[in-house]
Amino acid sequence: MEKYILETCVDCVESALAAEEGGASRIELCSDLVIGGVSPSLPLFKQIRKYTDLKVRVLLRPRYGDYCYSGYECDELNEEIEIFREAGADGVVVGILNPDGTLNTEQLSRFKETAGSMEIALHRAFDVCLDPLQAMEQVIELGYDTILTSGQKPTAWQGRDMLKELQKKSRGRIEILAAGGIGRDAIEKLIPYTGISSYHMSGKIEADSSMTYRKSDISMGLPERDEYKLVRTDSRKVKDAVKYLNGIFAQDC
Repeated sequence: MEKYILETCVDCVESALAAEEGGASRIELCSDLVIGGVSPSLPLFKQIRKYTDLKVRVLLRPRYGDYCYSGYECDELNEEIEIFREAGADGVVVGILNPDGTLNTEQLSRFKETAGSMEIALHRAFDVCLDPLQAMEQVIELGYDTILTSGQKPTAWQGRDMLKELQKKSRGRIEILAAGGIGRDAIEKLIPYTGISSYHMSGKIEADSSMTYRKSDISMGLPERDEYKLVRTDSRKVKDAVKYLNGIFAQDC
């Protein structure tokens, strides 16, 4: 029986198919992964449901940037939770901070109530909050299922000490989902060091655009990025991580 979670973040049907082929436990669905992910469209969710059998958690984030949202943005997020709950999503992934870096527990409680029986996770707003241990206790009290975190560092390996502390102090009350630079190599080091068995990866590669005509002197998006390079999940990277996890956790059966 599987005793680990390998979640793959995807922003298109092609990446979801690759995650499924690789053996991912579930996906986190978003749009625009290249900027860290924002809320996906309902049609995209429906396409994922049509073409895969994956368990789907939906990332809800109204925009790129910080996690201190206006009242309008909070209402937008709450409505999105309702929409995806009614559409049959398995869970949602949300997060919001106050200006002082503490969790906005009032809105997080509202989101939890709206989510109802869906799973609900706190996203990497956690990684820029003021006090991660206090924040963990708060979301446990609110009834959240998961904290997605790199241990408040750019990568999970750099944040390994915080991840280890979170895993220990959570005492199984909430899933600590390690993120940031996750692949087979990072998982091999993190399991014995932190004891964490849940991992979040993109397994991304850059794929060439199918465009043959390319206008090189103008940009329609981020000027620092090549718009003719598409970010996609590589099933081989997912499969490699799954193979290792299967081997490790089969030994515990």
